[in-house]
Amino acid sequence: MTGQLRLDDYLQRYSETAPHALAVAAAVDAIASAAIEIADLTGTGQFADASGLTTGRNSDGDLQRDLDVQADAIIRRCLLRQPIAALASEEMREPQIVDRQAKICVAIDPLDGSSNIDINMTVGTIFSILPAPDDLGLAFHQRGTAQLAAGFVTYGPQTSLVLTLGDGVDIFTYDRAAKCFRLARRGVQIPETSEEFAINVSNRRHWDPPVRAFIDECLAGIDGPANRNFNMRWIGSLVAEAYRILTRGGVFLYPSDARPGYGDGRLRLTYEAHPIAFIMEQAGGAASTGRERILDLAAHNLHQRVPLVMGSSHEVRRVEELHCDPLLIASVSAPLFARRGFFRL
Repeated sequence: MTGQLRLDDYLQRYSETAPHALAVAAAVDAIASAAIEIADLTGTGQFADASGLTTGRNSDGDLQRDLDVQADAIIRRCLLRQPIAALASEEMREPQIVDRQAKICVAIDPLDGSSNIDINMTVGTIFSILPAPDDLGLAFHQRGTAQLAAGFVTYGPQTSLVLTLGDGVDIFTYDRAAKCFRLARRGVQIPETSEEFAINVSNRRHWDPPVRAFIDECLAGIDGPANRNFNMRWIGSLVAEAYRILTRGGVFLYPSDARPGYGDGRLRLTYEAHPIAFIMEQAGGAASTGRERILDLAAHNLHQRVPLVMGSSHEVRRVEELHCDPLLIASVSAPLFARRGFFRL
């Protein structure tokens, strides 16, 4: 690993390429520094005693663990040393205005998947970097297509940084001996088709018919319309699911459903779905709500939730096709007369 390109050298080269590049490079470097600090703490087990503890609920009502708070503090400390105009975090109620003269804004999910900490599953950090608009009140209401860079870090058997600067996706791995990230994979591409899907099947009874129809096609395997057998995966950590898709393909679904509080989906648009969707598309994949492209959406509020279907483009498009199927649409509004209706032959 010693001879591989270091992240700081990679960012130095990028910093000379575009007007915002220097600020973006500085922000990514700050996040990488924070990630090393978090990886060292988790790797040595210093959070083990606190991993199952909750400190209440965050600004959006989710259970907040001690590690969520500490990871947020580490990342904000590192980022606030850099020239950024505004900062938003899952753990903050409102964005923080930092420097009105700066050129970029950063949105972060400090510790995605923190409910998996106590079972030693992969967790991570997600970030999105945006241009600073003239009105900083609109900083985190931009479409996903406005992103300058995005990435995520996984804290697992390896600590890996997945990064897009708008020109493909590269993966860096943490070299613990040298305490730096080194380039491990360049120009990652997601296969167009896949044989793996990830969804929480225990919620099947709550899904809309198009989601149910897609999963039924997967389960039918070679005997169904997909004409191939599938394996199912479900990790319950967005960064782990995204990393798996980047390395071997697949499709991940976290749809809206009929449960209270899930009607608009559960993942946050600004600091979860937007950056992950940017990465997926930069790697040749796709990301959708099931009805529309994630990157075309703009958040109405910082913690807005959204459904997410991401991964191999063929599978994502199939989910979208099913959402446009008039028979399935009719089965929602008039179930007695639709595909499985009482009066339908």
